[in-house]
Amino acid sequence: MTVLARSLPSESTEDENAANGIAAPGPANPVVSSAEYALAATDLVEVSETGVKAAAEYIYKRLQAESYTPRTWRTHPLHLCPREPYSPNDPSTRACLDWIFLISSLNFSFWSEREGCSDRYGVEWREGWDSDVRKVHTGYWSMVAAVDRALEEGIPITDPAFYSSGELCSDKVIKHVFRPAPQCSEIIPLRDQRMAVMRENGDILCEQFGGSFQGFLEEFQRRHNGRGTALQLVQMVTDTFPSFRDESIYEGRRVYFWKRAQILVAETWAAFYPVSPSAPHPLFPHGTRIAELTMFADYRVPQILHHLRILTYPSQLVRLLRAHAMLKNGSREELSIRAASIVAVERVREAIEKLMREEGAKDEVGADVSSVLIDFYLWDLAKRIEGGEQRVEGIETTEILPAHRTRSIWY
Repeated sequence: MTVLARSLPSESTEDENAANGIAAPGPANPVVSSAEYALAATDLVEVSETGVKAAAEYIYKRLQAESYTPRTWRTHPLHLCPREPYSPNDPSTRACLDWIFLISSLNFSFWSEREGCSDRYGVEWREGWDSDVRKVHTGYWSMVAAVDRALEEGIPITDPAFYSSGELCSDKVIKHVFRPAPQCSEIIPLRDQRMAVMRENGDILCEQFGGSFQGFLEEFQRRHNGRGTALQLVQMVTDTFPSFRDESIYEGRRVYFWKRAQILVAETWAAFYPVSPSAPHPLFPHGTRIAELTMFADYRVPQILHHLRILTYPSQLVRLLRAHAMLKNGSREELSIRAASIVAVERVREAIEKLMREEGAKDEVGADVSSVLIDFYLWDLAKRIEGGEQRVEGIETTEILPAHRTRSIWY
């Protein structure tokens, strides 16, 4: 875990640059270089430049039409949002940060063996915090709804001091929190592994950071003299919490993905994103440098990238996906899909930035277009398509293949 650490600028260099009005050079994100390596080394999935160009134009137009910005995060009905204006002492600040940390800790493996069936794992709760309508949430939203339901029931499930303690929060309590709707024949996937992650991460927060993710962020900024960036925060997360260390070895070389570590930082950034994009971010007052993060390599975004003809799959991989074959974590097929997704979104971002330069556009979607924002949009789009709420129109698409199946705590 020293590659990125060696590339980070020293605090003295940052201070010199700041004093001279020069922006410090951004550190290289090893996720990008290792994804490029893995894509070439696996020699399986391909990134279509034609698909990138067409999809970039489509995504750019949709971001503008839908006014899609980092603050769109606050509009999701199940998200627990902090009060505004920001105050570090407002209880909602700590509550939101602990909520994001737990959700990101458990943000893995939601695909179901009963996909498309009414008895797949789901959680019955409100449609959202502001709704009295009940519904059964599935996939990722089932876990979010379970956490929200527990909080409504008075179970402090997002408090690290609570969920790290077997006495205060027994396995029985956690099983109750994630209990399925009555008609479901499945439990939440990898339930025991989720409990282990909760215990370990909660212990670390309590033993080292005052028992909250807010305490972790305060220590992070102390170490960086208040100038810490998004990528530096990702590095500290992966250094501190083993369950966020999403890495593989392929042909003797380490490949970094850091899906959940990057999404933890990105959701923290989005939840507290200021009303005015020109205002300083309260948690990153000297600049977030969010553009240094990549997309979050999971199984849902690759599915939509292939649908948009950005990714091209060979026939043998298509057969595996259609057969719902299990792809082992770290296998050639799995690494190629995830690596290609990262490279593809980087290409889409570059293409959108070129479009913006050609149009002389600035901040038309409320913020610089980053791989993070593109990922947020593509994931939401994939869910809307899955739910039959939307179709991609105006560009050529291909059939939606089943998402690849890898049962793992990493994504």
